[in-house]
Amino acid sequence: MQLVFDFPVNPKYGFDNFVVCGGNENAFHFTQLLSEEGNHRLLYIYGPPGSGKTHLLMALGKSFYEKIDPARSIPYVSFKQVDELYRGEYGAEQVSKLAERFEGAPILLVDDLHLMPDNAPIRVELWHVFNEFHASGRRIVITGQLPPRELTNCDEHLVSRLLWGLVAQVDVSDDDSRRRIMKKLANDRQIELPDEVIDYLLLHTRRDIPSLIRALEMVERCALAAKRKITVRLAREVLA
Repeated sequence: MQLVFDFPVNPKYGFDNFVVCGGNENAFHFTQLLSEEGNHRLLYIYGPPGSGKTHLLMALGKSFYEKIDPARSIPYVSFKQVDELYRGEYGAEQVSKLAERFEGAPILLVDDLHLMPDNAPIRVELWHVFNEFHASGRRIVITGQLPPRELTNCDEHLVSRLLWGLVAQVDVSDDDSRRRIMKKLANDRQIELPDEVIDYLLLHTRRDIPSLIRALEMVERCALAAKRKITVRLAREVLA
């Protein structure tokens, strides 16, 4: 394991460039609800890698960043990179590392909860930070790959609290969603990606989003290096 980014929310992730499809409509809608004034203050989003959980998390952070103070950094924590925060000394510090990270923050943004170490002091730290935000009425958004009840590394009290709020699954496993995401990635990179190339990649690579992104990047690099258009023939050569 690695942990917590030492930089704020990435501003390139916004609601305006999120690809909305059938499998993520609820998550998108719920995240927008938390960006508005209202009663909704807690959201847990779960789904497989590459399904857009982090994008939504950061889009919400960006919306707070823009409303409160454009010059202010809004902290974000991913349990993919826990060692960067704790340096391997989990629970050895007198002061909570998570409390330090989110001191004065308007929103609690926690990514990859399923990767939180099975470590009692860290569970206690997260529980206290969660309660502090919840009691003060500040918003909380947490993501993970598993539904709340399957988070065996979490305190059962935290799991119960997650179920109090909004819970949304993201699923982009249908081909229409995959095509729309591939098209969006190509547009973001300002490259022309014909539909037949997308269909070829869907047939000849693993169908999860991270694998499709890697295949697209390989084809793009080859096209740039060889100064060729992206075609099915080129994709076939690259994947071979």
